[in-house]
Amino acid sequence: MTMVVDSDAHVLEPATLWQDYLEERYRDRAIRIEEEDGAEQLIIGEEVVLQGVVAGLGGAEDSKAALFSGQRSYVRDNPLDSYDPHARLKRMDEWGIRRSVLFPTICILPFPTDDQDLASAYCRAYNTWMAEFCQADPDRLAAVAVINWHDLDEAVKELDRCLKLGCRGVFVPPETISGHRPASTHFDPVWSRLQEADLPGCFHVIVRFSGAARPFAEWLETTPGPVFSFGLGGTGQLIPAMSSLIADQLFERFPRAKVVSVEAGCGYAPYLMDRLDAKFEAFREILPFDRKPSDHIRENCYFVAEQGERTIDSALELVGQKNILWGSDYPHVDALDVASHVPGDREQLGLNAEAVFKL
Repeated sequence: MTMVVDSDAHVLEPATLWQDYLEERYRDRAIRIEEEDGAEQLIIGEEVVLQGVVAGLGGAEDSKAALFSGQRSYVRDNPLDSYDPHARLKRMDEWGIRRSVLFPTICILPFPTDDQDLASAYCRAYNTWMAEFCQADPDRLAAVAVINWHDLDEAVKELDRCLKLGCRGVFVPPETISGHRPASTHFDPVWSRLQEADLPGCFHVIVRFSGAARPFAEWLETTPGPVFSFGLGGTGQLIPAMSSLIADQLFERFPRAKVVSVEAGCGYAPYLMDRLDAKFEAFREILPFDRKPSDHIRENCYFVAEQGERTIDSALELVGQKNILWGSDYPHVDALDVASHVPGDREQLGLNAEAVFKL
């Protein structure tokens, strides 16, 4: 089999996952999908966060017009390989994908609840189901764990459990968390464990359906359309997130830490390196660190190239031969046809992913 490793694959969680896997005391507030007047509703923390177009959380191979007009059902129309591991392995064989690093879909949406015990329980339920999913072939299916960053003690406890379950990284929200940046010293217990395990923290794009926290919030309120929102949503979150690692000196404290930028492409990486280096030179006499940002990016940061991205070769040259991975984003709505968009340099990108995630 070829050395293709999909570093941005997703599952679409079964609609009853949390009803089945939550501890009993939380099940009356399970994340779930219900129908009202023929329209599906995604309910998290007893709040409807998406209505009528829930199927649009998937839909890679479906009609976009049908998805966003409410003609499709998340429960009934998702392909089997989006939630069944044996079907996923068969599809991977068809595409020539050796291994897949798997992220959630619903479980990386922000939880609209102040009940942190409930939020932590949502994470535990997902991680338990995901560990079972990967048991279908632990050599080929790799889970990225989800922890509740708003409750540090519980996050650390759950990360420890997930490491024992065999997870290959942890999702890191690409935004501030309860007033802390992700690389703040407040979260050092998480980064310490990841460094010790030699596994990455993964900044992955998240979706907010409303609220000022969305990138380009005021622009999005003018409804500029999917090319704008999907095109800029990734870099709008990942550029500040990756830059904050340098500003907060994460790699001075944890020189072997690994961070992966997911679902924003790799083309922005050389620009970011040049931009940060230029400002480092301008302000270096008043900065508390003396290494160029690009040095840390080359040593500690990795970027997942997307389907059809033409900047892979230049990123390999300018960022580093070890720093570029590849991901399909399947089965999400904006994923292209995976079979025809697998990168040419399969061997190098596959080796990079295997090293980063210890596959």
